[in-house]
Amino acid sequence: MPLLCLFLLFSGPALAERITVFAAASLRGVLEDVAALAQDEVILSFGGSGTMARQVAAGAPADVIMLASPLWMDWLAEQGVAGATNPAIVARNALVVIGPAGAAPLDGPEDLVARLQGNRLAMGQRDAVPAGAYAQSWLRAAGLWDDLSTHLAETDNVRAALALVARGETPLGIVYATDAAAEPGVSVLYEVPAQLTGPILYPAAALNAAGAPFLDLLVSPQGRAVFARHGFRAP
Repeated sequence: MPLLCLFLLFSGPALAERITVFAAASLRGVLEDVAALAQDEVILSFGGSGTMARQVAAGAPADVIMLASPLWMDWLAEQGVAGATNPAIVARNALVVIGPAGAAPLDGPEDLVARLQGNRLAMGQRDAVPAGAYAQSWLRAAGLWDDLSTHLAETDNVRAALALVARGETPLGIVYATDAAAEPGVSVLYEVPAQLTGPILYPAAALNAAGAPFLDLLVSPQGRAVFARHGFRAP
């Protein structure tokens, strides 16, 4: 091979790496924008936090995982998943009750039962979706769980609960504030007090060396600015 060809072969720009990120469904918009800032190719896969965590524990080829609850990250660490023992808390969120766009606000949680009029309340599955677990904690604290537990439309992820309300299939739903802000077809009717849900935190972990650059981007000033633009609160 001529010397010039050898020089061009070894001095050319490095090929971009491919980074696969598994993430909670509530992070779809913000992670798409963060990925656009990355120098590497980023493949995003979204679902309920429990689903994503179980897939990674079963050996799914993820380089980074970002979940909507530290409990699922702790579970991954207990399963022996490398990297899950040292996550970074990237953002916070809040829980809200939503209804169709233009619906009247709720005076308080005591209005939920009457406003449902026998229909179902959309929320994430409480055993697999952190938004559902947070919602259950709040409804128990508000003394409403016994009345509402048989009137739930539980979904595989929080964005699916958002869609049920936006399409008019259920009159009310419980989702994250950032989900509600991303959907013009719904209105926030009530913001759940943080002391009744506990802190809603988003941990992220690089599961191998390939994922480290994306985790660095998530916690960088650039990354934090994207999270703030999407309505997420600083950790």
